[in-house]
Amino acid sequence: MTARDGKIKEESKSAAGDYLKKASDNYDQMLAAFHVSNWNAAATLAVQCAISSADAICVFEKGVRSISQDHLDVCDLFVKLPLEGADEKARQLRKIIARKNMVQYECRSVHKGDADEMVKITVRVYQWVREKLGK
Repeated sequence: MTARDGKIKEESKSAAGDYLKKASDNYDQMLAAFHVSNWNAAATLAVQCAISSADAICVFEKGVRSISQDHLDVCDLFVKLPLEGADEKARQLRKIIARKNMVQYECRSVHKGDADEMVKITVRVYQWVREKLGK
């Protein structure tokens, strides 16, 4: 079942700040991990930051967030946001979330190139969300 099929949860729009706080915490730690060459942590935190950023903007704009087991379903909500640039950011978000299994569940370590790309994309998504939330 996808977010389109009802795997969403209504939330008070005031909760957007709570999701943004989670995103901000993950963002700060993602950058710290990246700067000390901890590629595994940086990539994991990039995924978490991206998901919390998506939750923040979806709650802020629509009062809902995805609770689907498939984290990619949040992209279905994201792309429907009535905001300029939402489709581009949804594509970027999809790139990050698509790597979640590799980053968090496979035995191989994340390489610098993977972490670098994930961090760059996550920075773009996170900063766009902060701007849209007026932060």
